[in-house]
Amino acid sequence: MSEQDVSPTGPSRPSLLPVYVTVFLDLLGFGIIIPLLPFYAEHFGATGLWIGAIVAAYSAAQFIGARILGRVSDRVGRRPILLGSLAGSAVSLLVTGLAASLPVLLVGRALAGLFGGSIATAQAVIADVTAPRDRAKYMGFLGASIGMGFVFGPAVGAGLSRFGFGTAAFAASGLAAANLVLAFFRLPETRNPAAVGPHSRLTWTHFRSALDHPSVGRLLAALFFSVLAFVAMETTFALLGERRFGLGPEELGLVFTYIGVVIVVVQGGLVGRLTLRFGERSLGVAGVLTMAAALALLPFVPSALGALAVVGALALGQGLASPAQTALLSREAGADEQGGILGVGQALSAAARGIGPLAAGWLFDRALYLPYVAGALLMLLAAWLLHGVSLPAEGGNLRPLLTHAHSSHRGGS
Repeated sequence: MSEQDVSPTGPSRPSLLPVYVTVFLDLLGFGIIIPLLPFYAEHFGATGLWIGAIVAAYSAAQFIGARILGRVSDRVGRRPILLGSLAGSAVSLLVTGLAASLPVLLVGRALAGLFGGSIATAQAVIADVTAPRDRAKYMGFLGASIGMGFVFGPAVGAGLSRFGFGTAAFAASGLAAANLVLAFFRLPETRNPAAVGPHSRLTWTHFRSALDHPSVGRLLAALFFSVLAFVAMETTFALLGERRFGLGPEELGLVFTYIGVVIVVVQGGLVGRLTLRFGERSLGVAGVLTMAAALALLPFVPSALGALAVVGALALGQGLASPAQTALLSREAGADEQGGILGVGQALSAAARGIGPLAAGWLFDRALYLPYVAGALLMLLAAWLLHGVSLPAEGGNLRPLLTHAHSSHRGGS
């Protein structure tokens, strides 16, 4: 496939539908087992610390894997990395289902995180074949695919739970294997490795130079802080809902489904049109500020109905901010660094998901409103960082920076 074949503006741009289906099925399998995992760990006598370690193992491994897989996809192409991620997901879910002890369960989740590179690689695929002005729209469709996986996955897992955790894990593994077969036949390659220039490798020297670039550093920091704040809500909302409004597991499950539906509707139907009118930066700032206001209000609303309205606003803000931030980061990257830079973004998101639950739980033990107030302050910081981002040029402006870093590095060696 030539570069002309995948030109963002060319008439033969490949369909992104197989990419969206691949990510949806991958996240569907992920969503099937996540709600059941703590109960299965308790079956082996897990303490809260063990459960926290098992959950954190995924994020810790993803922090490493996303950076590596994203960078490698810039060298060898997107298709083999996506296929490898799906194969790794199938194996990790099989190990999880066969686990007969806590250490094996932890290994299974770490494997899942290590191969959890489908989202960053899918983002790079979209960046390969879309014009910069349209990128937030198509990133929004990807976010909708992710959201649908989280909406339907827990429901499927709940239905399978009556047959045992192993059955649910094996079903998720079989789904990943079927997804692998489907992707093998339908997923196009959008990156031409032969076209990769000599300066495309995102080495540690390049990464440090990229962070020195004001826009890239601001975008990565804003992404980290906004994910950290949102994860704090996800971690503690069940406890807040139980103590403030008497919500049980069934009601809380419906609330999280509601959050997922709102995000899917916003990212699938609104982001593209709003981006064309207001631009990615304005949309990102508006989304983050909406989340800041919602987090600040949530622990103080007087009724469950009021909390539902605030949670809806929080989901609205998340639906607007996430694709806008990803599109801005993608536009800052040159064509040869899409996978690497987006992989760094996913790695930082994974780090936030690893740190967030621990910090939020510690704050909640001191006062139930503290995770939300802290999250609102982090969102304000993220909004300030996004507001200061200089709007990128159509072709991205990171490549010249990395090329300069490479030349400087060689000159000094």
